[in-house]
Formats: sequence, C-alpha cells, structure tokens
Amino acid sequence: MIKFISEDYNRMSRLAADIVAGQISGKPHSVLALPSGATPVGMYMALVDKKLNYSSAVAFNLGEYFPIGKRNKQSCGWFLFDSFFNKINIRPENIHLLDGKTTDPDAVCRDYEQMIAHAGGIDLAILGIGSNGHIAFNEPAERLYQRTHQNDLTARTIEENSRFFSGNDEVPSQCLTMGMGTIFSAKRILVLANGESKADAVSRIFSGGITTSCPATLLNLHSDVTIIMDREAAAKI
Repeated sequence: MIKFISEDYNRMSRLAADIVAGQISGKPHSVLALPSGATPVGMYMALVDKKLNYSSAVAFNLGEYFPIGKRNKQSCGWFLFDSFFNKINIRPENIHLLDGKTTDPDAVCRDYEQMIAHAGGIDLAILGIGSNGHIAFNEPAERLYQRTHQNDLTARTIEENSRFFSGNDEVPSQCLTMGMGTIFSAKRILVLANGESKADAVSRIFSGGITTSCPATLLNLHSDVTIIMDREAAAKI
C-alpha cells in the first residue's frame, strides 16, 4: 500500500485528481468506480478544471441509497451528475448507476455485475472511508458480501449522512452497493480520507490487523492500493 499525507484537503484533492488524470490519459477507455459524499468533491472539482477527454471512459457508481429515486437531490446518482458528469464530456451511455427505486433490487444487482464484466472490469476504484471503516456501503459486520447487493446501513452511517438530508428520519435505512469482491477485482484502488472523524478508521488500516468489523482493513489484501490523507485523518498512524 502506498500512502500520501497531504498538508490539507485541497492538496489531497489535487493529488487524487492527478492520479485519476494519469489513469484517463494512459488509458482513455478506463472503467472507473466512483464515490459520492463530501470527501471526493474537491477531487471532482480539480478533475473538471483539467478538462480531460472522457469520451471513451466508462463509470459506475459505488453505491446508492435504497429506496430513493434518481431525481432525488440526496441520491448518490444525482450527486455524481451534479458534481462531475454534467461538467465533463463522458457519454451518457457509458454512465452506469444503481437504481435506488427498483422493485427488484436483486435483479438490479445481478445486472450491475454483468455490466461491469461486459465493460471489462474496473480499472480504477476510487473509495472514501466511513468513520466506522465502511468502504462503498459495505458496513462492519460478521461477514461481508462479494458482489453487488442490498445492505442495511448502520445507525452510525445514517447519523453521519443525515447532514445531506433534512434529518435522520429522511435517510434511507438500506442501500445497494458494490461488494468487496467487486471492488477488489479493480486493477487499482485509490482511497481518500480527510478530517479527524476518519482518523480511527485510518489507523486501523495500518494496525496490522484485518477484520470485517472494519472493512477498510481488507484493503491490505489488494496488490495496488494508494491512500491519500490529510494530516487530520493521518493523525493516529
């Protein structure tokens, strides 16, 4: 695992954008797995400023709340369009989002796995880390799932994500998410972590232990992981 500690969030975001830009420049038809949430906003802004050519790139979102409609401004899909897709030249047919309003989540998850396989697999998965160590929406649990699946959100995740909604009661209690095997099938993984609320989870990654009670620790099993942190997130390493 390669780690970078940046002075602040802006520098962290620019470094992450440089890595993604290198991926796109080196392989224009790259398949990306993209996160939502507060952490990647700066990276997306920096990527937009770079004015890269995304016409051959393919994108999949890591996860989506369930149930939630794609026109809901709190949905992960809306976030990706608002923060990134609407500002670059990616082709609409190359954007793949999990349907948070489906009446058949199992079928949606199976189809998603097939679309990833049809695209040739993920070249670069970009991840944030939850304060409880979740990656994508793979929450701490006794066992984790390999493939895209429906999952329950923990009370901690609901509480933290309530800032994007009008309150805890508005946050969906479930999600659709890429599984650990789906993420780990990516050729490269880029992890972003900022703020003191992520310091405990980050420190567990480097503790030497691997446990499903902190899914982020499993990143140590992948052969090509780069983690970029600001000083607050790295404070307990």
